[in-house]
Amino acid sequence: MFAGQLAVIIVGTAKVGGIQDVWAIAVNNSMISGINFNPDPFVRHSIWSLGIGGIFLMLSLYGVNQAQVQRYLSSRTEKEAVMSCYAVFPCQQLVLGLGCLTGLVMFAYYQKNEIQNPEMIKVPDQMVLYFVMDILQDFPGLPGLFVACLFSGALSTISSAFNSLATVTMEDLIKPHFPNLTESRATLISKGLALKYGLLCLGMAYISSLMGPVLQAALSIFGIVGGPLLGIFCLGFFFPFTNSIGAITGLLAGLIMAFWIGIGSFVDRMSVPTAAPILNVTSAPEGGNLTVVTTLLTSAAAAQSISGLKKFYSLSYMWYSAHNSTTVVIVGIIVSLLTGPTKGRDVNPHTVYLVLPKLLFFLPEEYKERLRFGVPHIAEVGERHACRLLKDKSDSPNPNVEDKASNGFLNGHAKGAEKDMEENDSGFSRPNGGHSYVVQETSL
Repeated sequence: MFAGQLAVIIVGTAKVGGIQDVWAIAVNNSMISGINFNPDPFVRHSIWSLGIGGIFLMLSLYGVNQAQVQRYLSSRTEKEAVMSCYAVFPCQQLVLGLGCLTGLVMFAYYQKNEIQNPEMIKVPDQMVLYFVMDILQDFPGLPGLFVACLFSGALSTISSAFNSLATVTMEDLIKPHFPNLTESRATLISKGLALKYGLLCLGMAYISSLMGPVLQAALSIFGIVGGPLLGIFCLGFFFPFTNSIGAITGLLAGLIMAFWIGIGSFVDRMSVPTAAPILNVTSAPEGGNLTVVTTLLTSAAAAQSISGLKKFYSLSYMWYSAHNSTTVVIVGIIVSLLTGPTKGRDVNPHTVYLVLPKLLFFLPEEYKERLRFGVPHIAEVGERHACRLLKDKSDSPNPNVEDKASNGFLNGHAKGAEKDMEENDSGFSRPNGGHSYVVQETSL
């Protein structure tokens, strides 16, 4: 991927005359934009939409996305999973920086050179491919290297996404209803699911091509779908008093809001074709060379200030994830309080992060304790767990032999176990008869 991008940048820069010429042409034609401090959420790109909205977008991509989480879970230790995050962010910024540099080189090149076949370029996204074939046609193998660059980036992401979709469908929707599936049959079904999801993505690719530039369409879809998912995780992590009714209601509200804004923006853009980005090919007066610029042509009506739902639909796509996740959290909290919040003693403190006491650290200890909503301290849970283990060992036929914890149940069966559970004095459930049921819990 890096080799493909660098090959295009190096060859293109050399043909323009050097990186100084590329930068000078870009500056002279206002292709370098400064930092925009406008707090208006309807401004497409500003320091606030990229800085704050981008944080929510990255959290939905790298925090709760199944394609990323399955990579974290394949790490040998938690430290390795954390280090993978620290490693990917600088690499991602480097790839994005090279992409922006490719655009500047392409713009500078076509300020000096004529586009031979402008009728071949229907949309701005085709410019890069045309540029690659234009400047690399005299270098055997380099066009193929760039094609390999594209497919390497695409296939590495798509393959993990198909695998995630097939695995989740198999584990959560099929196996619970067909527990006696053989391994070979389960593998065959999983491959069939991956194939069907692939065909579905082909159709989605056509739809996304109608949503404007490819990058904006991809980030918009991530914000629409990933925002509510991030919201429901935040609801469980940071607000221990929420219940399942509030979580489901909040998720539905977030999805409705997400698709309302996303589809409404798409339909509104389609209804005003003159407001969509188009390719503007003009000729320079002195040399006759063609200049290609992506411009936004607006009619007199489109130039007027918009209001109402049209204004709502013009929300910057960088705010989609933040807006939708916040909707989930607010609705989930309200519904949970109205339907009866979860008791703090029923919550395992290892699976939540009590953010309110930390944000309001300046409050007296009495008020910070109330913001725990009854969730016991980890030290208290550890003492109760130790006492329970000692009691279990004293009741065991062979107290010198410890049971090994695993992912599942010990000394019992999952079927019918719910009927045998009762509340003990620590607030956590345990089975009747002294048997130990150990279930591995994770924050996910």
